[in-house]
Amino acid sequence: MDEELRSITERLRAEAGGSAAYDRLVTTGDPDTLATVLTEPGQPLWARELAAFRLGLAGDRRAFEALVLLLNHRDPQRCASAAHALARLGDPRTARAAAALATNELRVAYALHPVRLLTRLRAPEAVPALITTLERRLRPHDPYRRVALACVEGLGELGDARAEPVLNEALAHPALAEAAVRALARIPRRRPPGGRIPGPR
Repeated sequence: MDEELRSITERLRAEAGGSAAYDRLVTTGDPDTLATVLTEPGQPLWARELAAFRLGLAGDRRAFEALVLLLNHRDPQRCASAAHALARLGDPRTARAAAALATNELRVAYALHPVRLLTRLRAPEAVPALITTLERRLRPHDPYRRVALACVEGLGELGDARAEPVLNEALAHPALAEAAVRALARIPRRRPPGGRIPGPR
């Protein structure tokens, strides 16, 4: 069993209170049964999450909308599970949706997992979205340091030279400086005309 699936089923079993509906959703091999849960009115959140997660792991794109909503949920565990399923889903809309969530200032408190998902996807939308989000987090007294740190680490992992200016700005922030140094070290040095590599920054 997928380790993340094991974790989510244990968590949702407690939410469901051991109901028969829970057992049915965990054991069914019919994707249509799972998809119906996403559209039927009155379904509890745990049921929608379980159905969307299982469909996502199976690559069934009917889970996309539900997983995107869970990616921006106030519960970090639901966000983490949705990000895992979206990464496995393979839907081309995922990166654009994650970028929109990561850069939405009205929902920045829940941007951590969209940022991490963007890094994992390595899609064209990732670097511009992470740069934008990090630039906003460098304002004085910004409270979302975990989001900022995830952006710094993600930009380092992606290794794109477009991130150099904002990572250099992050060096001035004690909570981000160490991670920014590591991120800058992962960006390939550009060889200038003439072939000489510049000295240390």
